[in-house]
Amino acid sequence: MIGRYLILTPADSLPDERRFDRAWRRFAEVCRSLHRDGLDYTVELKLTGSNPHVLITARGKAKPRKEPTRRHVLIPPPIPVQRCRERAQEAAWFLPGFRDKRKDGTAYWSRHTARYQELSGMAEEHLRAEYEFWQEMELLSGQRQHYKPGLSDETATADDEVAA
Repeated sequence: MIGRYLILTPADSLPDERRFDRAWRRFAEVCRSLHRDGLDYTVELKLTGSNPHVLITARGKAKPRKEPTRRHVLIPPPIPVQRCRERAQEAAWFLPGFRDKRKDGTAYWSRHTARYQELSGMAEEHLRAEYEFWQEMELLSGQRQHYKPGLSDETATADDEVAA
């Protein structure tokens, strides 16, 4: 492949400085582009005479450019606050101080037998950790907007001020 690029430059740079700068910027962009494509190029400068110009002649086979891959951040759907509250309450019922509130044979536990089996098999320290986890999740699920990627601390507090 052979390609030629002609960039005209103004004859007198003082009165037409913007056009002169634009021409040299275009020259630099073309050279960068040819370099990224892996092409060899030569530059001929003819700045005297009535028609000053820059001629760029490129040779070679262009290598394909690799586009940068974009990473998409997928945010899982939010856990509703009510569900977090229920999970924390279930874990609290299995702690030693709340055994009388558990009520093994109620309709609630007949619908949630798997959760009942899971909680009844946990040791006390695991139950406390589960309880604290769901309490914290309940707090965080209401503030989910603040943890979205791309938001800075300033924008997060600005949203609170506008809401108030």
